[in-house]
Formats: sequence, C-alpha cells, structure tokens
Amino acid sequence: MADKYTIQTNLKNTLTETHFEGFEKLHAGKVRDTYQKDGKRIIVTTDRQSAFDRILAAIPFKGAILNQFSAYWFDKTKDIVKNHLIATPDPNVSIVKKVNIFPVEVVVRGYITGSTDTSAWFNYEKGIRDFCGVQLPEGLKKNQKFETPIITPTTKAEDHDEKISAAEIISQGLVPEEKWKQIEEYALAIFKRGQELAAEKGFILVDTKYEFGEDEVGNIVLADEVHTPDSSRYWMADTYAEKFNAGQEPDNFDKEFLRLWFKDHCDPYNDKELPPAPDELVSELSYRYIDIYEKLTGQQFEYLTDQSINNRIQTNLDKYFAS
Repeated sequence: MADKYTIQTNLKNTLTETHFEGFEKLHAGKVRDTYQKDGKRIIVTTDRQSAFDRILAAIPFKGAILNQFSAYWFDKTKDIVKNHLIATPDPNVSIVKKVNIFPVEVVVRGYITGSTDTSAWFNYEKGIRDFCGVQLPEGLKKNQKFETPIITPTTKAEDHDEKISAAEIISQGLVPEEKWKQIEEYALAIFKRGQELAAEKGFILVDTKYEFGEDEVGNIVLADEVHTPDSSRYWMADTYAEKFNAGQEPDNFDKEFLRLWFKDHCDPYNDKELPPAPDELVSELSYRYIDIYEKLTGQQFEYLTDQSINNRIQTNLDKYFAS
C-alpha cells in the first residue's frame, strides 16, 4: 500500500527537468518531455503538476504513476482502438509509435463538475446551457450524473485550451467529419470500459480527456495518456450519494483539491507568481495517486529511491536501445 513515510522523505526527489545524452529532445510540455532516437518517439513523464495552464508543484513519484497507469489502461482498451504504446523500459518512460495528433482534446464527462473555466459546472453556473454544442438541461446540481456521458472537446494549445463544438471542429477542418464521428465512438467506448473497471474497484470515473492521432496509413490511434488521475477525475463510489445529497464535495482521488487550494489562495490564471504548494498537500496528492493506482490496477508500486531519477532513466534507455 502507499507509504506516507517514503513520500514525505522524497519531497525533493522529483523529476522536473530532463536531459539525456544520445537522445534528441523534441519538446518539453506541461508534464511530458519528448525525445526521439532511431525513428522511435520517447515520452518521459515528469513529476511536474499542471493545472490552470501552469505548473503548480512537483509531486513525488507522480510521473512513474501516470506512465504506468496509462500502460495499464492502454492494455485494457486495445481491443477498442489501437494505441501508440510500444514499450515501457522505465517507470517514467514510454516508447511510442509516431502518430500525427489531432489538434483537439476529446473530453468525456459523466457528471457535471469542475472548477476550471473549461469545466462543465463552471460554465453552467454562469448560465451557459449550450456547452461545446451540447444542450444542458435546467436544474442540474453540482456533481450530478448526466443521463448519458457527453463529449465536450477543447482545442489543444500551449497557453490555454478553448472550448469548441463538434460542428466547429468539422467546419474548421481540424478533424474530417468521418474521422471525428469515429473518434467520438471510440471515446465513449473507452470511457464506458473505464467506468466499468473502476466501478469493480469501488471508484467512479467521473470525466477524462483523450488524445487521438493518425498513424502512417491513416488509422486512428489513441495516444498521450489514458484514465490517469491527471487526465481524469475519480470519486469514491460508496460515499458519492451521501455526499451529493448533502451538497458536499465527493471523496476524490484527483488533483481537484490542489486546484481548489490555489483558487482559495491566489488568482491562478492571472497572478504572475503563485504561492508554493504546502508540503502536506503535495504529500497527500502523491499518496492519493499511488493509492488509486494500487487499488485500481491491483499492482504494487515500486518506489525505486536508490538513485537519481535522471540517471536511472538514462541507464534504462541506453539498455533498451542497445538491445
């Protein structure tokens, strides 16, 4: 089970920047750094914690959890749609196929919730009922379940994601209509699989985002990450109804409580400098990520604290490409 002592003694042992000899660095994203070698793409998942289009903190072991969580879900959904994963030679590293990513994030929501300006509840509270081309009914309460899951896409942008409808995606030529319809079908099927498997372990998969691309022959491929606590919201199933009926926030396993702390202590969208995240919140988030990984996948997380993360990754990448 998740080890709070190991987490607390490794608060500074985090992967925030990456540099690997012998590999070409292509891009540093909010959380992932991308390299290439010998025609293969290498994705390194760091411990950077992103929200509000900013880096809020570094969370111990988070990168390894996200990478291994995605590997688990790629395996569990590969019968629905192909994915880009080839191998995971290190807990923080995925070797993936090169795919052309569509410039749209496919957000699937099973419940109306959220605190960011692209979230369903944030917009609903402001009176918006046409949300990303989906007509929302009157009278919804925060954290209420939709009758059926909805797709509310956003554009992919370095600085800030923007809401967009399916009709706009097609009219702007971001994704061809036929492919977009197929992507919607895949997204809903993957989300359904995720909800079913999460429910078996006592969790509610509330909402999530997917990224899709095309391979060299035009096949649609699932990429990036799948059902991680970074890309998804999870609630405890056994206390949801009680909390919802009492107007309280559900017991959650995602980064929402960290988002809420920053919203209470600053303006995370506009303040030039943000206050440092308290150690107890950083430790709690790390604990939650590890806890849900172990409970949902049934696999025990290995902490691997005997060497620097960068050195370990360099060694494992060298071994992988040498073989």
